[in-house]
Amino acid sequence: ASRPAINAWFVAVAVIIPTFMEVLDTTVAIVSLRYIAGELSAAVVDAEWVLTSYLAANATILPISGWLSARLGRRNYFLLSITVFTIASALCGMATSLWQIVLFRVIQGLAGGGLQPSSQAILIDSFPPEKQGAAMTIFGIAALTAPVVGPTRGGYLSDYHNWPWIFFI
Repeated sequence: ASRPAINAWFVAVAVIIPTFMEVLDTTVAIVSLRYIAGELSAAVVDAEWVLTSYLAANATILPISGWLSARLGRRNYFLLSITVFTIASALCGMATSLWQIVLFRVIQGLAGGGLQPSSQAILIDSFPPEKQGAAMTIFGIAALTAPVVGPTRGGYLSDYHNWPWIFFI
């Protein structure tokens, strides 16, 4: 396969950042549930659907993301996933009811589920075999760092700003 004319490390940054954000969104809402529930007059137990809906949708799309990528084209599927994920994130931040957030989190999870496998495939395509290990290491660092940053960022934004900002980042 021919390699792109652009520097592979630019491609790596371009595909790792959305994946970092997708993994970050897995954990960013954890510490904000009581703020979300309180402002939307919902029980904290019901607010847990904000997390569950995202994770369930994400897990649902993962097994078929390769098929979708093959049908739509890897680049097109990746860009579609980023676009839908971003729009769903904004809608989560603008939601006025708990069930709106749950619906938008399902959409966000479906879009985000395609980002990780697509990112890895794009990285493999962009790097020669001798540098693929380094690219996957950087990818792994981003994927492992995001769940650590998520609760910290979510707590900070909820305490010092307002819970919708966890979805606007």
